[in-house]
Amino acid sequence: MCLGLFGLALLGACSSAPKRPVAVFTLKNQAGTQLELVHKAMDQGNYGQALSLLEEARRLAVSSDDPELLIREGLARGNVLYALGRTEEADALWNAALAEAEQAGAAELAGVVRIHKARSMLLADGTSAEAVKTQVSRHLAAIGSDTLSLALGWTVIGLAEKEQGRWSEAEGALQKALAIHEKDNYLEQAAYDWFLIASVRSRAGQYAGALEALGKAIGFDRRAENSYGLGKDWQAQGDVYEKMGKSAEAAQAYRRAAAIFRAVFLEEEALQVERRLSP
Repeated sequence: MCLGLFGLALLGACSSAPKRPVAVFTLKNQAGTQLELVHKAMDQGNYGQALSLLEEARRLAVSSDDPELLIREGLARGNVLYALGRTEEADALWNAALAEAEQAGAAELAGVVRIHKARSMLLADGTSAEAVKTQVSRHLAAIGSDTLSLALGWTVIGLAEKEQGRWSEAEGALQKALAIHEKDNYLEQAAYDWFLIASVRSRAGQYAGALEALGKAIGFDRRAENSYGLGKDWQAQGDVYEKMGKSAEAAQAYRRAAAIFRAVFLEEEALQVERRLSP
């Protein structure tokens, strides 16, 4: 028992006094939760909502002065702007995030940022698919526990293989991303993996396999209640049926996609699908 000989001055030395935490993670945890909401909004095509959510994520990252949070917020904001076609702004944010990672000595996060940049290089500026594969394979070696970034790396490699017409290699890489997403129950991401696999199979002329993959995508998007993803899945089914010469099935899929888009007030997407219907 502690003796009260020196009053309050000795209370801190009592064996029964609670230990103080060596670090506080309140702001970091709040920012992490906010970024999860941002990523979910992005997966569902709600880019305006994602930008709004990023404002609070940015405030928390700045207030905590945490390099990891600053990097991840900048990375996420860049991804949203890239999806909106604001590629120069996105690249500036990714470059700033990369500089922050290098300054902090965060090799893993630097690799994550470089993978995102490599994806944009493949899709936008004409960098060769072989160069992108080489870069991403090197960056993957720097990533340890960040499973989502590992999955993204395999996705980018899969897209590069698809660009080269290497269908089995493309699907193999995408299946690696899928395995990560399925294991951790990332439903929207798993649905997108199947969507991309369907695209590879369709390009290879494997239409039955493409429809099978889109059925898998629909299953995951239904579990996630991802209306945007479901609309895209049905739209892709319509495209595959068109390639197969099955116009009635294509029209049915397009109408279903348009109905889903319209139900969640995505009128422009609904109109774009309806334009594919034969007059």
